[in-house]
Amino acid sequence: MNRPFNFSAGPAAMPQEVLTEAAAEILDWHGSGMSVMEMSHRGKEFGAIYEQAQADLRELLAIPANFHILFMQGGGLAENAIVPMNLSRGGVADFVVTGSWSQKSEKEARKYAKTHIAASNEADDHLSLPDPAGWRLSADARYVHLCTNETIHGVEVHTLPDLKALGSQAPLVIDFSSHVASRSVNWSKVGLAFGGAQKNLGPAGLTLVVVREDLLGHALPICPSAFNYKTVADNQSMYNTPPTYSIYIAGLVFKWLKKQGGIAAMEQRNIAKAELLYGAIDHSQLYQNKVALNCRSRMNVPFFLRNESLNEAFLIGAREHGLLQLKGHKSVGGMRASIYNAMPIEGVQALVNYMHTFEKTHG
Repeated sequence: MNRPFNFSAGPAAMPQEVLTEAAAEILDWHGSGMSVMEMSHRGKEFGAIYEQAQADLRELLAIPANFHILFMQGGGLAENAIVPMNLSRGGVADFVVTGSWSQKSEKEARKYAKTHIAASNEADDHLSLPDPAGWRLSADARYVHLCTNETIHGVEVHTLPDLKALGSQAPLVIDFSSHVASRSVNWSKVGLAFGGAQKNLGPAGLTLVVVREDLLGHALPICPSAFNYKTVADNQSMYNTPPTYSIYIAGLVFKWLKKQGGIAAMEQRNIAKAELLYGAIDHSQLYQNKVALNCRSRMNVPFFLRNESLNEAFLIGAREHGLLQLKGHKSVGGMRASIYNAMPIEGVQALVNYMHTFEKTHG
């Protein structure tokens, strides 16, 4: 089956192999007589799905034993409240603002902690990254928040900062929603990582939290029990009914990633896809990307037509060529191609070919 190439920023394209397997199992999972959607989350059938997904994810991301993997709900936006409720202890939380999502994170955290903006790239419209050497970190910060890939502006932090080398003893909290499983994570520099699954891991509904053991048990009294990381960890993500079907699909994605060669292989593919697309943009007289070269996202590539009156014609032509959801975010305009793990390089090549053709006829 030849499907169009879907460049949505999230919920995003899924591996066709995963969708095919899920479709085959929709009525009867492994002879159980039940769809996964019908299973008790406490039954042995779903227990096997859950345990395998946990094990595969820990292997894929090389998550150390002293980190807990939590399968939660609410998405990244909910974590903007859940993180400070668990880690701030009512004290100071430092934020490095790198785009729209980290701005939202800082604003939400104000309800539960004293926030301090240690650095920001707002002055240049979120098109570069503030140098860590210039971050103004608080001496008493409970944690430092960093969104390591901003989907709207297309800015990615490719190397995690070493907070200890910068003079901070606070744990680093990263929002890795839009690049999780696209590259390795240096866990020695991270205290907590969170992300919605709907970009690289599966469907909407599942939120992944990876949290270091020593950061559990410090929730504010107002923190709901279902959002208390220690409660969730102590109950193996079963304190409340988890998003069972989303966990199942994510588990299929984890297996698919392992078949592709794991995270190292996916990272090389993602580098090749990004280089192909950025190369086409940079060698064009019609298209432009405004993000600084050292922090261009491999996952979300925004670009603009120098003649914006051509935007609608570009999108109509793209749809006719089987290239879907290329319209940029409403806050910045232009175009955006999200090229997550499930996007094959053939899809990026098809987009590049169309861009060349469009430029020849409209440039």
